[in-house]
Amino acid sequence: MNSRKPSIHFKIYHILFICCVLAAPGLAFAQDFKFANGRKAQTMGFDLKKSLIIIPIYINDKGPFDFILDTGVNPMIITDTTLKESLKVPYPRAIKISGYGNFNGIDAFLGATSVKIGDSEAENIPTVFLKDDILPISGFVGKKIYGLIGYNFFNSFVVKVDYTNRMLRFASHPKKIKLKGEKIPLELIENKPYVKLKVEQEGLATQTLKALVDCGASHAISLEALNGKPFPKPAFTMEANLGNGLTGSIKGRIGRVASLSLGKFVFRDIISSYPEYNIDSLKNKDRNANLGAEILSRFNTIYDYQNRYMYIKKNEKFNRPFEHDMSGIELYAESGPPSKTFINKIEPQSPADLVGLMVGDEIISINFKKVDDYSLDDIGAIFKAKSGYSVIVEVWRDKAFIIKLLKLKKRI
Repeated sequence: MNSRKPSIHFKIYHILFICCVLAAPGLAFAQDFKFANGRKAQTMGFDLKKSLIIIPIYINDKGPFDFILDTGVNPMIITDTTLKESLKVPYPRAIKISGYGNFNGIDAFLGATSVKIGDSEAENIPTVFLKDDILPISGFVGKKIYGLIGYNFFNSFVVKVDYTNRMLRFASHPKKIKLKGEKIPLELIENKPYVKLKVEQEGLATQTLKALVDCGASHAISLEALNGKPFPKPAFTMEANLGNGLTGSIKGRIGRVASLSLGKFVFRDIISSYPEYNIDSLKNKDRNANLGAEILSRFNTIYDYQNRYMYIKKNEKFNRPFEHDMSGIELYAESGPPSKTFINKIEPQSPADLVGLMVGDEIISINFKKVDDYSLDDIGAIFKAKSGYSVIVEVWRDKAFIIKLLKLKKRI
């Protein structure tokens, strides 16, 4: 019926579990972006999909290529397997990338590229090219994505992320950005930022946790380890495939925590992920949790890696309730042309399952409006709008149009 990869469920979740990239003799790497024209700061717009920041970049004077800007990334990752040859990277070296979990590593290539973001440029940025297309990011966000970039950019500037206006301001001189908001200390470990936060959960005393700040992860909070063991779960959780990362499919459960405190700000009744890990992988963990974009996007944030601080100021999304999908449908989009949106997974006993929707169904319309008129974010908002809300879904299956009346149900 279609040429998509079957049964791929993808959320940008722990997308960079990279612990190390093997050293490559003979490759000289630079670290910093600099403005080439004497300017000190620049403001540019960004696209926001699934609470993820998408910016255009140029690589080796080619592009633009849309990349996810991700505090959890080091080094830059190119996920589009066609770019290695077209960018003409000299002598990329074969490497293995390792990560948390029961995982032996994946094949990749390490090279150096020249990268431009706005009027800033960095030469010889360490760049990892994935050998195989294991991260179908484009289908998840509904837009062609070529890779992820993080540490080298954030470490070069004071960076302000204005989620409200979808604007990015970056400055080589701190006075070019007013440092407003709650001041949160950062700890950089292996070039990734960590914060302390407090979590209160049913059946568990309030815990002070060390969390990776990961604006390239779409979840709110992932609770991973406590005292060398898997993080305790609340009484009620729901089994879930939490997504795909470099380590492959990430299984676990989702539940809710009573409160989460970051600085003076407190969130309540937050959806949390509880990924599965084996005992051996937990021994090497240097964190308890992963703080993702579903929380970070509720602030306008300034990152100051050089001085080890971030500044957070709540925005209009701050009080939005934390809701999980109420349909049981997960979607995958093909950019086309023509663009198509398919049901990629259906949760057992969910509203979608009970009315007979199936994996592989192509969504044609929702509430009698063509699916092309919606973004994936729009559809996601409809599917978690309100328990009891009715949604009319039209699909194409086996050369026939089928209409289903879907009644949403809050499941977690």
